[in-house]
Formats: sequence, structure tokens, C-alpha cells
Amino acid sequence: MEKQIQIAMEVSQKSLAVNIILSVIKFAAGVVANSGAMISDAIHSASDVFSTIIVMIGVKLSAKEEDEDHPYGHERLECVAAIILAMLLMGTGILIGYESVEKILAAETETLPTPGTLAVAAAAVSIIVKEAMFWYTRHFAKLIKSEALMADAWHHHSDSLSSVGALIGIVGARMGLPVLDPVAGLFICFFIAKAAFDIFKDAIEKMVDHTGDPAFENALKEKILSYAEINSIDLLKTREFGNRIYVELEVSVNGQLPLIDAHEIAHKVHDDIENTFPQVKHIMIHLNPC
Repeated sequence: MEKQIQIAMEVSQKSLAVNIILSVIKFAAGVVANSGAMISDAIHSASDVFSTIIVMIGVKLSAKEEDEDHPYGHERLECVAAIILAMLLMGTGILIGYESVEKILAAETETLPTPGTLAVAAAAVSIIVKEAMFWYTRHFAKLIKSEALMADAWHHHSDSLSSVGALIGIVGARMGLPVLDPVAGLFICFFIAKAAFDIFKDAIEKMVDHTGDPAFENALKEKILSYAEINSIDLLKTREFGNRIYVELEVSVNGQLPLIDAHEIAHKVHDDIENTFPQVKHIMIHLNPC
């Protein structure tokens, strides 16, 4: 677990540094090049700074050991961090969308500025950097099975897609349609809102004891039935607890076995399952006689 925390913190620190640098570059480019879309994109990147800090706090808190008040651990705090991140994203998207609509409506009575070439360059750099950060963060999120880190990875991806929208709007505005710049801002708003909704939905599912992934359950069944002492699986329930999984299992074994032998079977299956599947926090096993 300590290794997982270290990886999550290292990835988050790099994300933090990249987001700060990109935010400054995009905001400066937006101001200098008169691009509202680029300024909106800079705000999106700035929200990434705060979201990464939330991820770091969530990962750190969720890794705390069980205590008297929290006998089942603190893993769900990572889901809480993801929910806060989603709400922050949604607020950012609404703000950007509101400002974009205002500019689109004002386009009939005002002359919108044409963005400069600096905004085009900033958007292109942002697309490359943020997409690279998406794949980098996603790799380590899957490696350590971190919900909050995965949410941050998709935040990078939404930022990359919003930069694509900004680039299209900026180029379109430079080709004689200045209204496309705020239209791109509106496009960015929808991408941010979609990412926020997906993160929120996934985190909520893990907060309400959603069942484990079917592929995981199938692998679990295959492992359980590989033991010669187990005749059948009578009950198998799984529930996600943050980035970990609890398992409830009932299996049938020879009813004539001495208690100590039955206990040894249950103990062996318990240890093997938790060692084979690191995402299993605890498995409760009940033996039925047959």
C-alpha cells in the first residue's frame, strides 16, 4: 500500500507542475492573442491544479489504516475526493459556458476580436502535453487501481479535447468567423460537464456497494472451483469499497470432514484469494456440508 501511495503522489506532483505551467502559458497566450476560447481553456487547466491537489489529499487519506472509529478502513475517502473533483469540474464548465453564451449573444452588436497566431500555438502545445499526461496518469491509475487518480487522468483527457475545440474555434475565427472563438468555449463547456458527470457517476457507484466487475467475478469463480475440496459455489457476492472489493462466499464441501480440516480449507482459500487478487480487501467464507 505504501508503494501505491508513493506512485500516486509522484504522478500527482508531475500533473500539478504541468498544469501550473500550462495554465500560465494558455492564459498569457489568450490575453495577448485576444482569444476567449484560449482563456477558457486556461481556466480549465487551472481547475486541474485544484483537482490534482484534491486527488493527492484523497489518496493520502484513503490509505490510512483501520482504527477504532473506522474498522473497515478509509478507502471510500478516495471516492469522496473524486466527487469533489467532479463538482469542481462541473462548476468550471458552467462558468465557461455562461461566458461563452454571453459573447455569442453579444456578437450581433459588438465586433469580436480575431485571435492571434500565439493562441493557435498554445492550443497545439496543450493538446500534445495533456494527451501525453492522460496516458501517463491512466497507466499508473490502472496499475495501483486508484479511482481518484483515474478521475484525474480523464480530467487531463477532457482538457486535451477542450484544447482541440479551442484550436478549431481559434482557426475558424482567424479565417473570418470571430464568433467561432466563443462557440469553441461553449464546446469546451460540454466536454467538461461530460467528464464531471462520468467521474461523479463512477464514484457514486463505488459509494453504494456496487457489485464488482463481471470479469473479476468470473476469474474469482474459476479460482475458487480450482480447489479439489470445494464441490460447488452456493453464494458469491462482491461489493466495491472505494478502490477495494469485499467478497462474501458460501461453498459446499464434504460434510463428513472434521472441523479442523474444514477450517484449514477455508483458511487456505481465504489467503489464496487475497494474495491472488490484490483488490480484495477481505473475503468472508462460509462452508456448507454436502
